[in-house]
Amino acid sequence: VPLVESGGGLVQPGGSLTLSCAASGSGSSINAMGWFRQRPGEEREFVAAIRWSINNIRYADSVKGRATITRDRARNRVLLQIFRLEPEDTAVYYCAGGRPIASTIETVRGYTDWGQGTQVTVSS
Repeated sequence: VPLVESGGGLVQPGGSLTLSCAASGSGSSINAMGWFRQRPGEEREFVAAIRWSINNIRYADSVKGRATITRDRARNRVLLQIFRLEPEDTAVYYCAGGRPIASTIETVRGYTDWGQGTQVTVSS
């Protein structure tokens, strides 16, 4: 399923932003979507994910308590809101879609479809 992210940009520390990931078509081949991020020279890391059937939501410890992932079923998209942004949140954020199981929902290998990435820079 083609995925298209939007909403990245430059944000001041302490600010917030909303990232959007839209799935083309019906998106019926996936049952979960997630967000990952990657800093230069580092591996891609899990941020948040949501599974449709049981509304299972997961967050990485690094964003827990200051991030919200929601599904907009009518528009076939998933939104990620991050509050109280820190410079350490600077990265390229990737949207992912697939059919992960409980043990893979927080891993890159749990997803088959990926967006092109959107840059988020937290700086004053």
